[in-house]
Parts: sequence; C-alpha cells; structure tokens
Amino acid sequence: MSNAEAHAVGHGADEAAEHFERSKMGMWLFLASEIMMFGAFIACYVVLRMAAPTDVIADSKKELSVPIATFNTAVLILSSYTIVRAVNAASKGNKAHCEDMMVATAALGALFLVVKGFEYAAKFAHGIGPDTNVFFGCYFLMTGFHGIHVLVGVILILWGAFYVKRTSPQRYAFIENLALYWHLVDVIWIFLFPIVYLL
Repeated sequence: MSNAEAHAVGHGADEAAEHFERSKMGMWLFLASEIMMFGAFIACYVVLRMAAPTDVIADSKKELSVPIATFNTAVLILSSYTIVRAVNAASKGNKAHCEDMMVATAALGALFLVVKGFEYAAKFAHGIGPDTNVFFGCYFLMTGFHGIHVLVGVILILWGAFYVKRTSPQRYAFIENLALYWHLVDVIWIFLFPIVYLL
C-alpha cells in the first residue's frame, strides 16, 4: 500500500469516527429533551394527584390491571436485552444475528402495544377516558405519549433490520443510536409503571 493510499484509508477512518461521535452526541441531546418532557409529565401528575381527593384516586386505581402492566414491563425489559444483543452483533460484523435480534426487539415492542391496546379498550368499554377525572387524564397522557414512542421505535427498528445488511461505521452508529432510543423508552416505562400502577 502506497503512502497516498494509507493516508486515504486513515482519513476515511477518522471521518467515520467523527461521524460516529457527532451522531451519538446528537442522540444524547435528543434523549435529554425527551427526559425533560416526561419529567414534566410526571411532575404534573404528582402535583395533581396530591391535590385530588383520596377516594377518587383509590377508585381510579381499581380500574388498573397490575398483572397486565407487570407483563408489559417484562416484555420491555426483554426487548432491552435483545437490542443489546443486536448492537453487540453489529459491532462484530455479524449482520444476520443483528438483524434477527432487531426483528425480535420490534416484535416485543409490538406485543407491548397490542397488550396496551387491549388495556385501553377495556377502559373505554367501562366508559373511562382521558376526561373521566384527573388521574385518568394523566394516565392516558403519559402512557399514550409513551406508546407513541414505542410505535416510532418499532418502525425504526424494523427499518434498521433491513438497513443493517449494508453495515458500515456510519450505519453501525445508526444502530447504536436506535438502541439508545429504545433503552430510553424502556427506562421511561420502568418509571411510569410503579408511579401509576403501584404507588
């Protein structure tokens, strides 16, 4: 390899590394904004719940299904494991396993949404909606926004599963950023689950 060729290869590697770092920084800034948004939702929920009559909160919580929410929590925790496996496979150049794990993650995310859909349907069947009271207004707001984030994640991960076939340093950065986003979705639910269903 000539000096010119070696310089070109080194320059390309430097550009890839810079792109990787820039993309991760951008993702972290985006995640920070999402954390602030959900933090504001949770803070409003806490304030409104403290101001609401105790019997209203107690009666409202009877309409929630802790077993269903616990199942969905387990589903998301498992999906965090599969997305970690996908990133690990991509870092080792194992595109087939990475694709399989991304599809598994998307399937688990879709399962979460289906279960949440049945949970919503049960509420609506009992005449419960966002305008029922303060508790359910907050419940539908927080879980609804979280559900939208899960849906977006499922779509992006499915797209990424096909995108990974042409893995390069830039595309690996995309896969890792997807994993960061998905971990945020999981962490938000881990906060919402006890705050809304258990406490």
